[in-house]
Amino acid sequence: MSMDETGDDAPARTDPEADAVPKIASPTPAANADAPRSPAPGASEQAQPSAETETETDEEASGGEHGHGHGGPVHGKRLLSLSLLALGVVYGDIGTSPLYAIRECLHGEHHMALTEANIMGVLSLIVWSLTVVISLKYLVYVLRADNQGEGGILALMALALSQPVKSALRTAIVMLGLFGAALLYGDGVITPAISVLSAVEGLGVAAPGLKTYIVPITIAILIGLFWIQKRGTALVGALFGPVTLLWFSVLALLGLVHIAQLPKVLWALSPTYAVSFFLNNGSDGILVLGGVFLAVTGGEALYADMGHFGVKPIRLTWFGLVFPALIINYFGQGALLLRDPSVIENVFFHMAPQWALYPMVILATMATIIASQAVISGAFSLTRQASMLGYFPRVKIEHTSPDQIGQIYVPLVNWGLLLATLALVVSFGSSSRLASAYGIAVSTTMIITVALAYVVARQMWRWSLWACLAITVPLLAIDLTFFGANIAKVMDGGWIPLGIALLLLVLMTTWKKGRSILGTIFRERLVPLEDLYELLTIERPARVPGTALFLTSNAQGTPSALMQNFLLNRVLHKQVVLLTIVTEEMSHVDDDKRVVVERLEHGFVRIIARYGFMEDPDVPALLAREDTPTPPIDHTTFFLGRETIISLGRHGMSPWRSAVFAFMSRNAARATAFFNIPSSRVIEIGTQIEL
Repeated sequence: MSMDETGDDAPARTDPEADAVPKIASPTPAANADAPRSPAPGASEQAQPSAETETETDEEASGGEHGHGHGGPVHGKRLLSLSLLALGVVYGDIGTSPLYAIRECLHGEHHMALTEANIMGVLSLIVWSLTVVISLKYLVYVLRADNQGEGGILALMALALSQPVKSALRTAIVMLGLFGAALLYGDGVITPAISVLSAVEGLGVAAPGLKTYIVPITIAILIGLFWIQKRGTALVGALFGPVTLLWFSVLALLGLVHIAQLPKVLWALSPTYAVSFFLNNGSDGILVLGGVFLAVTGGEALYADMGHFGVKPIRLTWFGLVFPALIINYFGQGALLLRDPSVIENVFFHMAPQWALYPMVILATMATIIASQAVISGAFSLTRQASMLGYFPRVKIEHTSPDQIGQIYVPLVNWGLLLATLALVVSFGSSSRLASAYGIAVSTTMIITVALAYVVARQMWRWSLWACLAITVPLLAIDLTFFGANIAKVMDGGWIPLGIALLLLVLMTTWKKGRSILGTIFRERLVPLEDLYELLTIERPARVPGTALFLTSNAQGTPSALMQNFLLNRVLHKQVVLLTIVTEEMSHVDDDKRVVVERLEHGFVRIIARYGFMEDPDVPALLAREDTPTPPIDHTTFFLGRETIISLGRHGMSPWRSAVFAFMSRNAARATAFFNIPSSRVIEIGTQIEL
């Protein structure tokens, strides 16, 4: 793939002069989709492919039969263990939907009369939405599309780009993937707010006098949740699975109690009640789908977290526990409403006996914290991958676990999410009002997922046109219907996630365009190595002891930092290493394919190191390998190029975008921290660029 990404701001390639054209390889089928990578409790890493790929491959994807893993087939105790972990990480969001989904259908802004026909119709819509959207679309169809076992909207984009496509289609795929990724940040803001708020609202049922304390308590919990991020989730992550298992067990138990009191509610399993609901309510019934959709939010996590656990544990957990527990609880709520419609304002907590209300509030709060943790960790992962792939400047990334590479902490994202989440809680004040802002981001992402899955099925799996259309058209029709219902929420708060996504899309495309322009500028200034060699034979500079390592994103020319150092000081180290770090279009690169070494003239060595978009480049670890001909790091001097952008609105970039790009460039994290290079061994050589 080609990424016009330059400068030491480019995480996949450093040194500003280089043309930052990382070669991104096509994903190839790896072994065993059911063999997960090391699962990180609470982490929800979404694989992100690069945007502007120029990749071709003759290999066809296996359609999900293979994946990237390190442990072989999973079965027995290992399967159960992974299923328990998946339960805590993957299903937290969708598992907390019973707190508010039915209430918003029948008591929300577009509420319906609490008649038996309407209650049964809503239940039927929920059960069949879960069946089609989650069970069929995600569990059966979308999970087949794995990028070496990794999933997520941007992993899907990478697969769609891994085969030759027309330029216009390539651009459309890239923009869809980026917008889908940007929407996940909006979800990361709303999910903690609505989830925790809906759980704490149970206090209003247990003790009506505590209603005035709901918002302050929610704020305190959210501050604590975001504060502990810097300490990592390893200590509490072990509780995620057991707590979520208890949560789903309680959901099923409460539902069974109320179903037993009114068994006829089970007739709503028939889709005829859903059809009758639309026939009886017309356009009002369509608007209620915005509330029904709340029952399937969190579906994207099934795909995004595939790389942590593998396909088999995710499917086993869904069909073995989550799906039946959700259906039973929703039908229990329906049975309660049929007997006592007055409890609609908080039907979930009214399911519990009076003595169990406080324990239920505590358990619900713990479940919503777990659900929030997954989207927060996902935002961290998304930021790291966007930075690696050249769509975002470097940011400070801290690893919170020595064992789990997926457990990272990004301070900038963490505090940004906290401020936005608190603003939502304070401004909306209740989960019911906040539900107006929820759903539109997820429904848009689901449409993008279906569109990209069509390209993958057609291009990689070589399905026939009719087979692709037979699957895509019905799924797209359902998703568009949900989107139409949710679009009515835009003026009531739905603009918030859309606004966040559009802002991030502008930032990502601005950064990409700016780096691309810089790549063109540096390519024009590039000095071929042959010209440098000729200059060395003429001037015969002093060769000082030691090794000089120049990080460069161009694997052909002479780094400008090298040329500047030579022309200014007229000296050259005895050994010169030109290191290019390449981001591949796959999530991970096998260790035996990590490094390519080329010995050049005059004591020069070129090293090309390849990393997947979910890996962290570590230069000292790289140089310590036996296949890299470099001395100990204490005997190596690192030369980094660093450009200063002067914003003038030239080279086809408007003045405001040029100013934004310059601001992002100035505030990018330093390359030494990103690549783990000892700052005491670094010399930076700067240059000014008018943009």
